[in-house]
Amino acid sequence: MTLNGKEYKVKKLLGKGKGGYSYLVTDGEKEYVLKQIHHEPCSYYQFDNKLEAEKRDYKRLMEIGITMPKLLDIDETQERILKEYIPGDTVYQQVEKDALPEICLQQVKEMCTKLYAAHTNIDYFPTNFILWQNVLYYVDYECNAYMEEWNFENWGIKYWSKTKEFLEYERTH
Repeated sequence: MTLNGKEYKVKKLLGKGKGGYSYLVTDGEKEYVLKQIHHEPCSYYQFDNKLEAEKRDYKRLMEIGITMPKLLDIDETQERILKEYIPGDTVYQQVEKDALPEICLQQVKEMCTKLYAAHTNIDYFPTNFILWQNVLYYVDYECNAYMEEWNFENWGIKYWSKTKEFLEYERTH
């Protein structure tokens, strides 16, 4: 794949989200995440311009103080984003293995304190978080206006342990 004329070798698909496909790529020296925006329909979420939303949301979350991978480059024409790669298992993978460290819950709650004060929610689904060197990273950039029904305590927490919601998601995906 290329981004602004620079070539990257795809190592593997990391995942597909509402807004795009994320790939682990390398330039031969370092690893990165390259996100290719897609325009597939999403029945439960409406987007305007996805690339603009990524840039806007990244800026907002940085101002709030959320720990995230750095946004390194954007290719407007190809609708691609290059991010810092944060290695490690997602919170989802750790829950699957019954190995989620308590520090993850402590740190997501610290994020919530900052987010709620800024009247903002993020996508609390556990595939969007990676613990690396004892720091919890939100590896997505999506954020929205705060709504109580979509906050961590009312929605996200349902997927941060082997709840019926988590097990149902795992069964159907």
